[in-house]
Parts: sequence; structure tokens; C-alpha cells
Amino acid sequence: MLVEALPQAVPAVLSGPSFAREVAEGLPTAVTLACADKEMAAKLVRSIGLPTFRPYSSSDLVGVEIGGAVKNVLAIACGIVDGKRFGASARAALTTRGFAELTRLALALGGRAETLAGLSGLGDLVLTCNSPQSRNMSLGMALGEGQPLAQVLGERISVAEGVFTATAVRDLARARGIDMPIVEAVAAIVTGEASVDQAIEALLARPFTREG
Repeated sequence: MLVEALPQAVPAVLSGPSFAREVAEGLPTAVTLACADKEMAAKLVRSIGLPTFRPYSSSDLVGVEIGGAVKNVLAIACGIVDGKRFGASARAALTTRGFAELTRLALALGGRAETLAGLSGLGDLVLTCNSPQSRNMSLGMALGEGQPLAQVLGERISVAEGVFTATAVRDLARARGIDMPIVEAVAAIVTGEASVDQAIEALLARPFTREG
């Protein structure tokens, strides 16, 4: 943890819907910059902000961190949906239900609802779960098309963070008693505990319930 390695540091977190290539090309982008120190947050925003790169400050580090981590896991799931040719309706449903999972976890850890509904939560989730440019979504697409995980990882230089985050998020949710079935499914796939088809079957066999 940063606080253990650099206890004197003032941590700040930058996250949001942003593909690196588009930022580098100067295309309009908005992100969240979270820092508990408001003066430091303002200074950082002034330092890195541009007309086409617009950081919005926040003091909610937990909400921003959870949003940035969990959306990668959910993007793998959405990629699997596309790889399986399940259609846009299924992907929209999975994104929405995934957002509910992300929100439950973040709120339980002290994050704020308005953060999750903002750029680093919903905004980042929408981008990552709806574009093959996303490393995590494209990996999920390959899995949905039947490619083995080891093969997909071996052919890539870039890192799909959700592969490594899935089990950590799953374990954290279990420890807190938080229901995250989509994350559970992705974790089972990447650890080899279940095949893609078995994980999908388990999700579709879940009992009907109220939305919330």
C-alpha cells in the first residue's frame, strides 16, 4: 500500500473514461482526480489540466479506486458477451447489473454514490465495456470466441488488469458479504474454476429477484 511505502506522501488518484491514445492525440477527455487534500487537488488540476484534458477534483479516493479497478473485471464479462454474439441488449444488461455490483462494493468500503455515478465510476464503466479498444473487453471477446486465456495473454504485450483484479475483488466482496455474481463468474473463468459456458450457465440460472 502507498501509505506503507511512502507514509509522508499525499496520495492522489486519477481515473476516468480515457483511452491513452485519444489523450495523446489531444482528443477531448474528462477524468476524476481524487485527493483528500483539497489544495493539493486544485494544484494538480491546474498542473495537468488542458482545454482538451479536463480533470474534475474529488476527495473520494475509495470511490475512484474501486471504480477504476472493478470496471476492468466487468469489461472482461462484457467482452465475453460480444465474443459469444449475445447481442447489444445482453451487453447493456450486464453493464447495468455490473454497475450495481461495483456500487455495492464501493459504498460498503466508504465510497460515495455521487462518485460512482460520475466519470470514474459510470463514465469509465461505459467506455471500457463498450469498445474493443479496451484491453479488458478485447480479452473477454477472445475468451468468448473460445480462445484459451493462456494463449490470449501470451499473444499480448499490453496488460489486461481485470485478469489479476478479478480474484482480489471477489475475495474482498466475499469477506464483506457483498453479492457480486458477475465478478464471481469472471474470477472463476480466469482461475480455471469454470469454463466460459459454465460461468454463463450459472449466471443465467440465478433466481429472479427485485432490481436494486
